[in-house]
Amino acid sequence: MNGPLAIRHSRLLGLGECRASRLVTNDDLARTLDTSDGWIRQRTGIAARRVATADESVVTMATEAGRKALADAGVDPAAVGLVVLATCSLGAPLPGGAARVAYAVGAAKAGAFDLNAACAGFCYAVGAASDAVRAGSADYVLVVAAERMSDLVDWSDRSTAILFADGAGAAVIGPATAAGIGPLVSGSDGGAADLIGTDPAGHLRMDGPAVFRWATTSLADVATAICAAAGIAPSELAAVVPHQANQRIVDSLARQLGATDAVVADDITTAGNTSSASIPLALARLHREGRVGSGDLALILGFGAGLTWAGTVIAVP
Repeated sequence: MNGPLAIRHSRLLGLGECRASRLVTNDDLARTLDTSDGWIRQRTGIAARRVATADESVVTMATEAGRKALADAGVDPAAVGLVVLATCSLGAPLPGGAARVAYAVGAAKAGAFDLNAACAGFCYAVGAASDAVRAGSADYVLVVAAERMSDLVDWSDRSTAILFADGAGAAVIGPATAAGIGPLVSGSDGGAADLIGTDPAGHLRMDGPAVFRWATTSLADVATAICAAAGIAPSELAAVVPHQANQRIVDSLARQLGATDAVVADDITTAGNTSSASIPLALARLHREGRVGSGDLALILGFGAGLTWAGTVIAVP
């Protein structure tokens, strides 16, 4: 090295989504659980969720979302230097999924790694991808978040069966002439790690009331810090796109943040809680429906098991 590296800018260039095929409504769940459509909607905001079929794996859904994001960005897969797969539901720990996704989308020689930060995974992956582009480690990075949470759900447990779902969302991150991704703000509280986890049988268990209290009392300060790090006021946001954990949490966060003119993501209504995939799925939907436009500023904030959280402000592709 002959001198300091020249740091360049990064931004999102394209988005892609893959929604699992099977639609499971609240009424469907009420046939086997002590619940109802009204009870679920009131507590979560969810009307239906998507559940993967046998041939829809984390890798196949990630591949579909990744291909769509590359096409949306107009980036040749061969130009991708790095693929990051955020997931907590891959199944077998080896082999990882990122290299398989890279090969399937046509980025066969790209660097590839998996990232597990549960529901915050997409935001951590965006931060890593942005840093890689800015430092020159890669020109284009494909970030995919994909989950089959249905594999972890005990379908006799009303507290989790009504929430979780499957799908994948993706973004292409590349160089830009102006900053399009703000600094990543992240944190953790491992002392509360037992609030969300899996039991010995591999089923997801969660202390829902405690998680709800934590999210509704702690995350607004994190969101405020994200805006400050990006050098903007919350009033400048066009969209607030938190992890789609529960619509009551999402609405509370947006209200406390004071982003009064921003569109608030509501993908959870028909998609359920897809863990790390929920933010790119929600962002892709807002973009596809024309509720946000190119260049609009959106706050993304993931949070969940660990406990861990991360977020940033991005310019919409």
